[in-house]
Amino acid sequence: MSTPLTQPITEDDIANYLASTPDFFERHAELLAAVHLTSPHHQRAVSLQERQAEMLREKIKVLENRLMDLLRHGNENLLLGARLLRWASSLFGAAGGAELPPHITREIATRFSVPQVGLRLWDVAPAWDQAVFTQGVSPELIGFASALEEPFCGLNTGFEVTAWLPDPLAVASLAILPLRLPLADGATGALFGLLVLASPDSQRFNNAMGTEFLERLAELCGAALSPLHRH
Repeated sequence: MSTPLTQPITEDDIANYLASTPDFFERHAELLAAVHLTSPHHQRAVSLQERQAEMLREKIKVLENRLMDLLRHGNENLLLGARLLRWASSLFGAAGGAELPPHITREIATRFSVPQVGLRLWDVAPAWDQAVFTQGVSPELIGFASALEEPFCGLNTGFEVTAWLPDPLAVASLAILPLRLPLADGATGALFGLLVLASPDSQRFNNAMGTEFLERLAELCGAALSPLHRH
């Protein structure tokens, strides 16, 4: 005589059984067509097979969206890299001396669509001590810059560097790039300036964005401006 079960079968028991018995539906193929589920896309019952197909299509759509994002970002990076190369090439034909810093800020603003760009240097050669691009740099700001191991990106909370820009009140977000002297082995040397990129868009430069492109930009600027440094 059969003994009644003391513990009722739970959904977990069923799920565990099906997971551990992969050939169950092979031996009971008629259940695939007999079991019906409610589709989330339309209020009607569908077969288990159709529901599985819907889930598969949903997964494929998610993967397609991810692939499109990767392709879009890849294309954007290619375009950005091309702009960076053209900008770097323009530095070779630029005038040196006091003309170089304003040339750099104009080119960056134009080529990379940055609303406001500012630049300041310190520890420059005596010939440039009174140049515009050396003014308005406090010891506190130099101390702040010395602590930057990578570009700062974020909201404008009243940074001193905004005073270098044409319209400080229009700055919602900014990127602050430390400029360092290049060394022969490809490393970076002493800090001698800051490059500032600013925007009225609070999300243009945010603390979650990658800084690799900005680091390359700062490296090129530092190398181009290094002849102005007091060696």
